[in-house]
Amino acid sequence: MPLQEQRLQAVLDSLVSAGAAGVLAQYRDGDEVWSGASGVAELGRPDAVDPAGSFRMASVTKTFTATVVLQLVGEGVLSLDDSLERWLPGMVPGGDGITLRHLLNHTSGLYNYTQDLPDAAGIVRDRFLHWDPARAVTMATSHDPLFEPGTAWSYSNTNFVLLGLVIEAATRSTYATELESRILKPLGLQQTSLPGDEVALPEPHAHGYLAVDDELVDITEFNATQAWSAGGMVSTAADLNRFFAALLTGKLLRPAELEAMLTTRPTDADHHANGLGISRLTLANLVVWGHTGGIFGYSTWSYHSTDATRQVTLSLTTTDKPGPEAEDVLTALFG
Repeated sequence: MPLQEQRLQAVLDSLVSAGAAGVLAQYRDGDEVWSGASGVAELGRPDAVDPAGSFRMASVTKTFTATVVLQLVGEGVLSLDDSLERWLPGMVPGGDGITLRHLLNHTSGLYNYTQDLPDAAGIVRDRFLHWDPARAVTMATSHDPLFEPGTAWSYSNTNFVLLGLVIEAATRSTYATELESRILKPLGLQQTSLPGDEVALPEPHAHGYLAVDDELVDITEFNATQAWSAGGMVSTAADLNRFFAALLTGKLLRPAELEAMLTTRPTDADHHANGLGISRLTLANLVVWGHTGGIFGYSTWSYHSTDATRQVTLSLTTTDKPGPEAEDVLTALFG
């Protein structure tokens, strides 16, 4: 095995040694592509993780949602300065002071509805229930805003649920249809989808776990409509690398909209800045763009050099052990 592949495989093996059930990744450096995996696809069984397997990408979904919004901006249908009230009248108190830009860069001040999700036992109990997006918005707006729009930064899934609703209002279509016609079909992302009420993952896939009262519960199957346009999509490492390569090299957005997406502001984390549905992470020897994702049973890191010549997408299936820091994982993978 070449030294580069040995290094990458060692990183995956170390994540399993630290407590992950399984992990898969695709690494690209120019024309060289490496796919690997470590651990088991299901605890208690010997089957290895398939590097080509499907997983829940969680908040990496936000970059897809932001791309659709910015495509609509490029077409003149939306403006980043449009108020939320213009597109969703009466849905959010104070919506006339919140712009689409505030939603995209997490400066709206809206409460993060996922803070009010039930505990792990409740998640397992309600795992197959359908969520309407309005439920998430109502949960969020039952709390006072955290700050005046534009005056601070706070990550909120509520922002991207609202953006999904804005897409539907502006296009008079469904969010899923717009994803399919604007991104998935043109790029040939055949393993990427918004599953809706489908609770099973496509085969092959690794199983994810949630700790409930000191017991690991297999949470692979659940209804992800709770996350919807903020985190409900399913993909593979190869598909996500293809998506980000197209995005960063200007195949999905015009120059003006791509520049807007990559215009950042500081967050509450060192070496991390937030754009519009995308984040910039400054590693020791490389600046990378992408997004992390975490949802019951699955963690995802998908980050890419500015010119997309170097790419990493990694999916980790969780247990009851604390997950690694994104910066540490990416530094080890990019080398």
